[in-house]
Amino acid sequence: MSASHLMARLKKLDILSNRLLESLLAGNYSSVFKGPGLEFSQVREYSEGDDPRQIDWNVSSRMGSTFTKTFKEERELVLFLIVDLSASVFTARGSSQIREAANTIFSLLALAATNNNDRVGACFFSDRIEQWVAPRKGRAHALRLIQDLHVAIPLGQGSDLAKALRSTGESLARRGICVVLSDFKTSGYMRELALLARKHDVIAVRLVPPEDLAFPRIGMVQMEEAETGDIIRAYGSSHVFRKAYRDYWLTQRKQWFRDCRRYNVSPLEIRSDEDPIQKLVQFFERRKVRH
Repeated sequence: MSASHLMARLKKLDILSNRLLESLLAGNYSSVFKGPGLEFSQVREYSEGDDPRQIDWNVSSRMGSTFTKTFKEERELVLFLIVDLSASVFTARGSSQIREAANTIFSLLALAATNNNDRVGACFFSDRIEQWVAPRKGRAHALRLIQDLHVAIPLGQGSDLAKALRSTGESLARRGICVVLSDFKTSGYMRELALLARKHDVIAVRLVPPEDLAFPRIGMVQMEEAETGDIIRAYGSSHVFRKAYRDYWLTQRKQWFRDCRRYNVSPLEIRSDEDPIQKLVQFFERRKVRH
């Protein structure tokens, strides 16, 4: 993508992000996220009706009377975007639509958070951590992240989502919003996803190519698995094969949704032939109602 094309695209996305922030979130951006929590403010003398669990016994013993802790709500949000750059998302045949959807979602959320004066960071991963950027404020920082994603050339082919989630959990000290952009075509990550969701508001965005929903009616073809190089024979003219293929992905999809909800992760599925902006708007509208 040329520099001029990227700048024109960023200008359009910037306009869309402002509309997202203004019309979708209606001036209450943080309402669609689970609050970042409470921050200790000060101590004061205990009054009737105060929560006895917040009594500061150390201060009370020194002062000779009962003191309680007070807290203030943390206003600053931290948005952290975890982006899959594995071959099935990034370089596989037909993956350009998935990558385009991921780029659009990433850019809109980063710009919306920046326009709300929040910090934004990112982890780009394949079978390794390709790039780690700590959360910071500022438009220049957000634009740098967006550009980094657009020009990224991953070194790895596979997908170690568990490592990316674990690294994020270990690195983010304060509660934040973590958005995972992936096709989730990997295994062994659910424990790390559940642990991350214990502390942070986690949104899992599953990017799905149309061929995962229905195998095309074609003759026998040989398909290469993008991340491993394994060759798989597919019989598109076979009704039995197409049904087994469809049933497999439907089962995988249902299980993914169940696991996400079980571990308090908000799931969002976006097909690469759908409008990611519209899906994002609908998703946040639903969250506003629930919250």
